[in-house]
Amino acid sequence: MKHIIIGTAGHIDHGKTTLIKALTGRETDTLKEEKDRGISINLGFTYFDLPSGRRAGLIDVPGHEKFIKNMLAGISSIDVVLLVIAADEGIMPQTREHFEILQLLNVKKGIIVLTKADLVDVEWIEMIKGDLRDEFKGTFLEDAPIHAVSSKTKMGFDGLVSDIDKTTEDVSGKDTEGHFRLPVDRVFSVSGFGTVVTGTIISGRIKVGDTVEVYPSKVVTKVRGIQIHDKPEEFGEAGQRCAINLANIKLSEIGRGDVVSKLNIMEPSFSIDCTLYYLKSAEKPLVNRQRVRLYHGTDEIICRVVILDKEEIAPGESAYVQLRLEKPINAQRNDRYVIRSYSPMHTIAGGTIIEPAAQKAKRFNEKYIEDLKIKESGKTENILENTLSKLSGDYPDASVILKALGKNEEGIEDKLQTLVDDNIIIKLTSLDKTIYIHKSFLKQKIEEIEELLIKYHRENPLKGGMPKEEIKNKVFGKNIKQKTYDEMLLLMEDRNAIKIYEKSVCLYGFRIEYTVEQEKLKQSIIAAYDKGRYNTPKYNDLAINEKDKKTFKMVFDSLMDNEELIKVAEDCIFTKEHYENSITIVCNYIKENGSIAAATARGVFDTSRKFAVALLEHFDSIKLTKRVENDRVLYKDS
Repeated sequence: MKHIIIGTAGHIDHGKTTLIKALTGRETDTLKEEKDRGISINLGFTYFDLPSGRRAGLIDVPGHEKFIKNMLAGISSIDVVLLVIAADEGIMPQTREHFEILQLLNVKKGIIVLTKADLVDVEWIEMIKGDLRDEFKGTFLEDAPIHAVSSKTKMGFDGLVSDIDKTTEDVSGKDTEGHFRLPVDRVFSVSGFGTVVTGTIISGRIKVGDTVEVYPSKVVTKVRGIQIHDKPEEFGEAGQRCAINLANIKLSEIGRGDVVSKLNIMEPSFSIDCTLYYLKSAEKPLVNRQRVRLYHGTDEIICRVVILDKEEIAPGESAYVQLRLEKPINAQRNDRYVIRSYSPMHTIAGGTIIEPAAQKAKRFNEKYIEDLKIKESGKTENILENTLSKLSGDYPDASVILKALGKNEEGIEDKLQTLVDDNIIIKLTSLDKTIYIHKSFLKQKIEEIEELLIKYHRENPLKGGMPKEEIKNKVFGKNIKQKTYDEMLLLMEDRNAIKIYEKSVCLYGFRIEYTVEQEKLKQSIIAAYDKGRYNTPKYNDLAINEKDKKTFKMVFDSLMDNEELIKVAEDCIFTKEHYENSITIVCNYIKENGSIAAATARGVFDTSRKFAVALLEHFDSIKLTKRVENDRVLYKDS
């Protein structure tokens, strides 16, 4: 079902509240001060049953200039406005300011209601109607119905109600499939129930029992109960005014301006990037870093305007700006906002939020402004790609990406998969959650590793590769998990950028090339260990006879790196052939005899106790054997 919110707007004492009472039979001024002074101070709420059978929510806003803050808290979520103008006075200052606010908030539909028509004659009304047509030419109210009514006599009410019904039929449905969001406009406590908040659900659905989060405090709570138009309901959805009873939350933990929403969906921010339109009615240009009042949802925040693409903004001009706030905002992309001057207060600008969690930006940064244009375009694929290109270093999953997008985006995994299929982004699945990176991020890391390895191979020509852990620390830092790092390396190997070994990495086409002298030295070292079989020489005994100790170490290390020599313990090194044979020998012996002791191993390998014990302890460490008292058995048989 499509839900409609109707709001009033207009100058003080033009009969907005009286009109609502005449339409619904209900009084929206509930404060004693409002009744004593005869003016609306706070927002008023009720409902209106239309002839079509639909029920619309009604928001009555105060008209006095001192209460514009309250007016903005209510008008931000309406679908249709009843712009109320007293027939005996016509357009007044707050009529114009309220209308400017409606335009800045992108309200599309409205009806002009001439109240107090019983106080003037027909000719006067026709003259006022002509003035109104001229006043609103070129705006969303250019062709709006104009109804002259009297709340006292009910003159003109039949036609007004009929047009309200027709106008609401054309209102587009709200985003009921998006993430639940409710900007809070009232908070109070009910005895026996606890804290209750009210507001208009601007997207998504909520049901009793749901867990929700309060922003910016990030207090997590549960929905204990829901009321819509004074009746208990099991759920509410976008376009409905709603009262929600929240469990285990104090009045001090929530207030007007806060947002109740889905868990972990928004990131409160002190900076937002926006488009800004500066009203033609402004008296002087908007200058950089001017202090202003921002109105978003039901919140008011003091901030400074950093103009990103102009020196200053002249009346009637638009610009890209960054609003730097004095308290955090809870926004999403495409939200509308209004700006009023700091002092004296009057409406001067408004626009659309492009980036609700912005990084501090420098003025006249062409790349930054180009990114804003991509986000402003609203094309999901472009925005997703742009977001991923910035987030890749955080290795985000879909929930992190969604938060960074700053807007409701259903089916995010499907949209990400489309970009994966188009080879624009890459999906990593080695963890318990799927993460995504942009292809340019992988390319950048390949280039960094290639540069690192070129230098490493130049300085270490006889080493098979650079240690994996060293590459990880230098290129990726501590922000990457081991499984993700391993998968990144595999992607690079698939692209013929690198070659992966157990503990090291080299350039894909790298081969160790020995000089003639180094080749001779290599062969002599292998021959010495081959001759020793299981009674091999010590490193120092071989090195002492060499004049070039540095070259000897380099060649020796290369044999170790390439596993042509295998180290099982200090000064216990064997050729690869003899090492592999030792495994076969010990396995066969244990299979035939049940176990092997160190003393027996000495005879089997024709070696000293030192080498026999070193081999057996090494086999224990790799879980080939297991020690049982003084003997070894095969690990898999133990």
